Amino acid sequence: MGKETGFLELDRTDRTYADPAERVGHYKEFAIPMAEGALKAQASRCMNCGIPYCHNGCPVNNIIPDWNHLTYEGNWRGALEVLHSTNNFPEFTGRICPAPCEASCTLNIVDQPVTIKSIECAIVDKGWQEGWIVPQIPAVKTGKSVAVVGSGPAGMAAAQQLARAGHSVTLFEKNDRAGGLLRYGIPDFKMEKHLINRRIVQMEAEGVQVRTSVEVGVTISVASLKENFDAVVLSGGAEDPRPLDIPGFELPGVRFAMEFLTQQNKRNAGDDEIRAAPRGSLTATGKHVLVIGGGDTGSDCVGTSNRQGAASVTQLEIMPRPPEKEDKALSWPNWPLKLRTSSSHDEGCERDWAVLTKRVVGENGQVTGLECVRVEWAGGRMQEIAGSEFTLKADLILLAMGFIGSRKAGLLEQAGVVMDARGNVAADTNSYATSAPGIFACGDMRRGQSLVVWAIREGRQAARAVDEMLMGVSDLPR
Repeated sequence: MGKETGFLELDRTDRTYADPAERVGHYKEFAIPMAEGALKAQASRCMNCGIPYCHNGCPVNNIIPDWNHLTYEGNWRGALEVLHSTNNFPEFTGRICPAPCEASCTLNIVDQPVTIKSIECAIVDKGWQEGWIVPQIPAVKTGKSVAVVGSGPAGMAAAQQLARAGHSVTLFEKNDRAGGLLRYGIPDFKMEKHLINRRIVQMEAEGVQVRTSVEVGVTISVASLKENFDAVVLSGGAEDPRPLDIPGFELPGVRFAMEFLTQQNKRNAGDDEIRAAPRGSLTATGKHVLVIGGGDTGSDCVGTSNRQGAASVTQLEIMPRPPEKEDKALSWPNWPLKLRTSSSHDEGCERDWAVLTKRVVGENGQVTGLECVRVEWAGGRMQEIAGSEFTLKADLILLAMGFIGSRKAGLLEQAGVVMDARGNVAADTNSYATSAPGIFACGDMRRGQSLVVWAIREGRQAARAVDEMLMGVSDLPR
């Protein structure tokens, strides 16, 4: 425990952001890090609870009280070692994880949780700054080979763990750069992509061969992987977007969120417009934008639209408006249902809840509006409110309603794996083995659309399962 009375003497403070009027003019990260003294003070607030609920709240089971204590003492290198013992990429989670650990913190009962996410980010950022993070090259090679298909956070974690166990690992990515949705789904203003690049450099030094612009199931077959590798890990994500099944959906001004976000990330990376936009250039500049879907992806569309110079941005959600504050007695230490306002919302956005879309309005083949109706919820069922119909002006409608599972064509069809009822690859969380011999699955491809931190957890656990299958035993952590 850092300081016995720390939580009594100090209130919670956190990172601040650059002014919205300034940050919407660029795509760089805008969080302002805390000073080292402030970080130590915040770490001292951790009570090292007898039952540390933050452990269970964190999907990778970060040993949070330990690295809080080490941070308070100024032992940053020791804190980094503890942090890396459970999380391969804390600079990712320290930026884009919603921090369920903080929701589970005992001090959250009084709305004063420890500033866990910011401390985590500061620890790993200092590790890179000081040169403490170096390749962990295995002393002995096993002679076994593993193909990992999909280079998102699950694939990256699995590949790195397997390489450190001494296996020869090849990481396949269908896009031109590694990183999956970290690369092309998360806006740069939330996480700059040099963070991915330096981890890929580390992994390559550890023995991972990264093959980009190779789509398994199209460029090469699954059969060739099974013939040339001792095991195959499927970590291709859940990329089949949920469609909007209403009249006018087919109009060119109705687009999926990932297409919109990917194009801007490619532009930021220096790709030319043709490469970045195979279906034509897609921007919000000067347009009235409607974002359908109230989650993080919808919020990312809001922030990107504002940076592109949208005339207006409105975000719609079919569910009712959540309460401003959760019922602690009902929800703690679980993830609570409450109103969440992101930094993108603060930059300018109208938000509306309990809205059902009915028809996309078009003129001369172009989107001009969206017909909607208000709904009420009772007993988990939705009913339209008579006479509540209204129409919103729109030039561009972005669909951010989540995903319905993994794409089946190519990879999964050739793999011949059994799918579960939700459209994901069927595999348990012990063996991570699919119905096809020698083929494993992890991350969103196995569990469905989820958080980056869950993907890292599954990649690590799948790596241990593969190592155990290949070697009979495994020293890799779960």
